[in-house]
Amino acid sequence: MILSAQTIASHLGGTVEGNPDSEVSAVARIEHGKPGTLCFLANPKYEKYLYTTKASIVLINKSFELKQPVAATLVRVDDAYQAVAAMLDLLNTVKMQNKRGRSWRSKISWRAKLGKNVYVGAFAYIAKGAKIGNNVKIYPQVYVGENVHIGDNTILYPGVKIYTGCKIGTNCIIHSGAVIGADGFGFAPQNDGSYKKIAQTGIVIIEDNVEIGSNTSVDRATMEATVIHSGVKIDNLVQIAHNVEIGENTVIAAQAGIAGSSKTGRQCVIGGQVGIVGHISIAEGTQIGAQSGVIKNTVENATIAGSPAVDYAKNQRNIAVYRTLPQIRDEIQAIKKEIEELKRKNG
Repeated sequence: MILSAQTIASHLGGTVEGNPDSEVSAVARIEHGKPGTLCFLANPKYEKYLYTTKASIVLINKSFELKQPVAATLVRVDDAYQAVAAMLDLLNTVKMQNKRGRSWRSKISWRAKLGKNVYVGAFAYIAKGAKIGNNVKIYPQVYVGENVHIGDNTILYPGVKIYTGCKIGTNCIIHSGAVIGADGFGFAPQNDGSYKKIAQTGIVIIEDNVEIGSNTSVDRATMEATVIHSGVKIDNLVQIAHNVEIGENTVIAAQAGIAGSSKTGRQCVIGGQVGIVGHISIAEGTQIGAQSGVIKNTVENATIAGSPAVDYAKNQRNIAVYRTLPQIRDEIQAIKKEIEELKRKNG
């Protein structure tokens, strides 16, 4: 897709400085810009590249003041970071819209219902009773189980597995290798020391505008449903256990794990490698620092960190103390030696 500076400015509500007919067909980082690419400057630490970049067009903030001449055509916008996100979305949308039709190597049950403009890639499988909305993209080797519902405009990338009965909303994106609806980790200890599997009879419900990263697993509920509410964004390699409920617009970074029946409120931020024990509630607006271990309920808008997780400021003080422990130990050892010497002298 080739876009002119004027077209970009019109799309973003910006203004052009330079050649309005300058054209680009790709996006690049400003330090790697070359002819035919669109770059952006949002972070001042990269300002030096603005004056040396070979990019054809650069997005910058309307408030930015140039210190040197710039060879590239500039498109000034209110927020360059948001503007480049909009451009990436436009380019990606165009690319996605090019996907059409159903591969003859796919298998679609005659009892499945597909909407308009659905793409089904090679070796994808859609089971009986499945309902697929309009403009859905199902890439190669995707498995869609019986009675699965998938809303309009959702994208399932290669290798996604959606187990029986699960429901996916509209405008969702699920990346390669994600598994939605596998059995929850439920086993009852027996008298002989073995474990008996507890049947997982529920489903997973994923509401609208949710994005789930690659190789993430969302387990089906033991009973009823595991629920991912609207607007949630989940990174790669995340584990969501059975009967968990994730509140609206919560974001979860890579390698986090949430144990069974825990709930998060709206607009929480969960850092990478966070572990949350089962059967607790993470209140609305909670922010959890990376590698934290959360073992109890939180209060609204709390910022916590550490393992076990405590108030962020308290955790920072704890870290400062931890760093001095070797010195404190040495001082205590020295004092003990002095005391022992005094005892011998006064013995």
